[in-house]
Amino acid sequence: MMGETPNQCGCDGHGHGAMAATRERSFIMIKPDGVQRGLVGEIIKRFEQKGFKLVALKFVWPTEDLLKKHYADLSDKPFFPALVKYMASGPVVPMVWEGLNVVKTGRVMLGATNPADSAPGTIRGDLCIQMGRNICHGSDSVESAKKEIGLWFTEKEVVAWSPANDCWVYED
Repeated sequence: MMGETPNQCGCDGHGHGAMAATRERSFIMIKPDGVQRGLVGEIIKRFEQKGFKLVALKFVWPTEDLLKKHYADLSDKPFFPALVKYMASGPVVPMVWEGLNVVKTGRVMLGATNPADSAPGTIRGDLCIQMGRNICHGSDSVESAKKEIGLWFTEKEVVAWSPANDCWVYED
């Protein structure tokens, strides 16, 4: 009967049963320059087209206190006060993406921190010119991702769901 038989890749049409591999999560944040330039959709599009799954997203104007916690590892750098001030100057879009090797692959997709060093085809290589306006932040490790996700999102805000196309992205 139609709708009861899984298709050839093992999907049941409801997104169940496709990916048994460990799911990794990464924190990606579109910075104020990316928001102001209208690049939110383009950045989300690239992660979705790659096959990663969006499990959390907010549109927020962050406080300096939150940003100081987020960038605590840079607090001894001379640019820290300017970074916090800039990041608090407008809304940002923090997101949680899920998928196989999403932290490492997400960093490659973003490109080098300095857009001048970013290859064409990367988000920064295609959309940025200067390091102080590099439009995105991406977790640099699984451990950093867990910390950053916990800082920006509650457990209830991260949604567990299975897209129907998982079996077309991942092998069983």
